Amino acid sequence: MSDTSKGLALVTGASTGIGAVYADRLAKRGYDLILVARDEARLAALAERLKTETGVKVEVLKADLTDRADLAKVEDRLASDTAITLLLNNAGAAHFGGFETVDRDAHEKLIALNVLAVTRLAAAAAANFVPRDAGTIINISSVVGLVPEFKSPVYGATKAFVTYLTQGLRVEYAQSKLRLQAVLPGATRTEIWERSGADLNAADPETVMNVDDLVDAALVGLDQGELVTIPSLPDAADFAAYDAARLKMAPNLSRRTPAARFKA
Repeated sequence: MSDTSKGLALVTGASTGIGAVYADRLAKRGYDLILVARDEARLAALAERLKTETGVKVEVLKADLTDRADLAKVEDRLASDTAITLLLNNAGAAHFGGFETVDRDAHEKLIALNVLAVTRLAAAAAANFVPRDAGTIINISSVVGLVPEFKSPVYGATKAFVTYLTQGLRVEYAQSKLRLQAVLPGATRTEIWERSGADLNAADPETVMNVDDLVDAALVGLDQGELVTIPSLPDAADFAAYDAARLKMAPNLSRRTPAARFKA
C-alpha cells in the first residue's frame, strides 16, 4: 500500500460511469484501488491516469461477475486480503421492456449480476471486515426499487433487494464498526442506458443527474453516516417518514389471528 493509504478499495464496474468516478474520488481520498470490470483496456487506462494524478497504487482485476469462476476469484480476494478496507458493490445492469417480452435468460443474467454477485461479494467483504471491527461496504441500489410505478419490475426488484440487504446488514451488525451504505441514484447520465436499449435523451433533463454530482453527493452522505442515501432527495425527513411508516406496521405484521377486516 501507499504510505498514506487508507487501505485498499475494491470497486466493481469500475471501467466507466459511477464506478469510474468513485475510483477517481476514492483515489483522491487516499485509497489504493483494485478496479474490477470486464473491459481490461478501459480499466488499464483508468488505472494509469489515477496513478499519475494521485500517486496511489492501482491494480486491475478483469472479471465478469456473471461468470461463477470470475466471481469466485473476486470473492476470494475480498475475503482474504486484510489490506482491503472498502468494497464498492457497483457493477450492475438494467433492461427495459415488457416483462413477458424480455428474454427470460436476460432476466436471469440481470439477477445474477444485480443480486447474486452483490450478495456474494458483500458476504466475502463482511467475512473480512467484521472480525476486524472495521471496513466499509457501499452498495449501489436505485430509486426504482422504491417505486414499482417506474415500470421496470425485474430491475426494480433487484435494486429493492440491494437496499433491503444493506438495511438488514446494518441490523445484523448494529454493534460493529462496519460502515454500510446503500446509494439510490435516480436517472444518471451513464452508459447503462445505451446498454439497456433506453433513450436517455427522451427523459426530462431536469430528472437526469450528472454522474460526478451523484458520486460527490453519495460520498457526503457516507461521511454523514447515512445508511440510505438518495442524492436527489431534497429533504431527508421524507425518507425518514417513509421508514417510520414501515416500522409502524411491524408489530402487526405477524399475529396469531387474521385481522378483523378479513372476517366473513
